[in-house]
Amino acid sequence: MQDSFIEQTVTFVKERLQHAESGHDWWHIQRVWNNTKLLLETESADRMVCELTALLHDIADSKFHDGDEEIGPRIAGEFLTRIGVEKEIVEHVQNIILHMSFKASLGKVTFHSKELEVVQDADRLDAIGAIGVARAFNYGGYKNREIYNPDIPVDQHLTKESYKNTQAPTINHFYEKLLLLRDKMNTAAGKKIANSRHQFMESFLQQFYGEWNGER
Repeated sequence: MQDSFIEQTVTFVKERLQHAESGHDWWHIQRVWNNTKLLLETESADRMVCELTALLHDIADSKFHDGDEEIGPRIAGEFLTRIGVEKEIVEHVQNIILHMSFKASLGKVTFHSKELEVVQDADRLDAIGAIGVARAFNYGGYKNREIYNPDIPVDQHLTKESYKNTQAPTINHFYEKLLLLRDKMNTAAGKKIANSRHQFMESFLQQFYGEWNGER
């Protein structure tokens, strides 16, 4: 039965996200799902909850829905209920989706579970490293943002609203989120993988500034 739930969810997500922005499309979901399964090799957590959440976590990302943070958990819950997943699992998945994002961590955190730790790490791993760099610039282009503007300083976004409303250049995003993720990882395996991906981003930025300044 669990395999059936996973298979039905994969089909649903692929169809739902077939026209999504490419940093938040099915391939992003598949990478996060794979990361989740990798982390579960060494972490003790409910596999069903973790895999369903990984598959559904971006089913309706709030930044593509006028900032509505309830739509994702609602769509996920309606789908899981429709295919017969038990209520306790449905509610757990919804809670993780609602609380796992980076911006959610900037506000008051009211929910925590081991399963959240695993899927949150899996998602954050896809936001850093080579793929993280590609996704950052893809989204910046999608939003028609500057690549870099040395006259626009980094804002550490101490509030959730400040982070949600930023229009800063993509390079700023590295300092406002991506370079912060390594130290926010929950699991031992996640921390290990994040370290090498973090180093790649630092090397990229060094190269970027060198080229920008005509030094390389």
